[in-house]
Amino acid sequence: MKNWMIGLLLIAGTMRSALAQPVRSDSVSYTKNGITYGGTLSYPNQKGLVPAVILVSGTGPQDRDGTMGKFRFFADLAQYLNTRGIAVLRVDDRGVGKTSGNYNQSTTEDFAQDAEAGIDFLKMQPKVDPQKIGLIGHSEGGAVISIIGSRRRDVAFLVSMAGLGRKGLDALLKQNADLVAAAPIPEHDKKRYNEINGLMFQTVYANVNRDSLGLAKAIQQTYDTWKKKDDELVKSLGIEHDHFRFPIYSYTVQATGPWYRYHIQYDPAQFLPNVQAPFLAINGDKDIYVSAQENLDNFKRLLQQGGNKDVTVKVFPGLNHQFLACQQCTPSEFASLKKQFPADVLSTIGDWIVAHTTSKKD
Repeated sequence: MKNWMIGLLLIAGTMRSALAQPVRSDSVSYTKNGITYGGTLSYPNQKGLVPAVILVSGTGPQDRDGTMGKFRFFADLAQYLNTRGIAVLRVDDRGVGKTSGNYNQSTTEDFAQDAEAGIDFLKMQPKVDPQKIGLIGHSEGGAVISIIGSRRRDVAFLVSMAGLGRKGLDALLKQNADLVAAAPIPEHDKKRYNEINGLMFQTVYANVNRDSLGLAKAIQQTYDTWKKKDDELVKSLGIEHDHFRFPIYSYTVQATGPWYRYHIQYDPAQFLPNVQAPFLAINGDKDIYVSAQENLDNFKRLLQQGGNKDVTVKVFPGLNHQFLACQQCTPSEFASLKKQFPADVLSTIGDWIVAHTTSKKD
């Protein structure tokens, strides 16, 4: 196959799952379209072919285990799925660990191509049933799997965990409003953040196809106009020591980059109506990064609009973006949370995949 090179590397050995089922975990490496991917393929060490899933990460460069502080999001999920008889491929993101490439110059479309390379790799594995390969995407990974599902009919099932199911612009506005609402700052500063955030997002969206210099100029002009008005507000409020800061320089650097340009234009309506594979979408109702109801409603509406008759959505009460039980459910609380998936989250995913990969003949 052109541009395709596969090598199976270090055998990491076998381990015993919580259900006493032998599980094998191999370090793997494969190359496609100039990117070399390093990952881990873990699978039940049993007779016959098994279904398989690829875990697709959210925004920001992550390692194959989906490490977030002391929480290994993907490693824990993979370990559970292995006990359910499912093989799991988890891969370092571009520029992380054993995977080459430049994450900062990549877009959601590039990440979709990365996951597709994983599909093609799994199809060549002797223990994997090539007719039962699916994808699980977390956060931005929900958009990635939507893109792939819209153009490939060899994907057996799709699972979105707190996945992006709305337009990028709408998601940015909602996400930042929720983050501001949760921040321990005065109400007048919350209003200021919401105002400048909204102006910045709308400016980038309106000028997204301009070159970097033109887009940066538009951003600066919007900021300068707002700043004059904001300075008058600060005076009127009698604020002596103003601690409010908008990171105009770092925002401009981010907004003129390829990922942000793609993200703010992302529209799931271009992809989800073309997805025919069974689809499970789940969210925690305390998620302030990807709002549960709006995104789940959109997944369901757009998938069914395209004629997909196998769509399941579910909201889990009391859980945050990482599906951890929380109290305040703010970003600052994450470090103190118990880093363990609730059993019903795991069983929902496991039961659904098993039901969709087990035929009557099995």
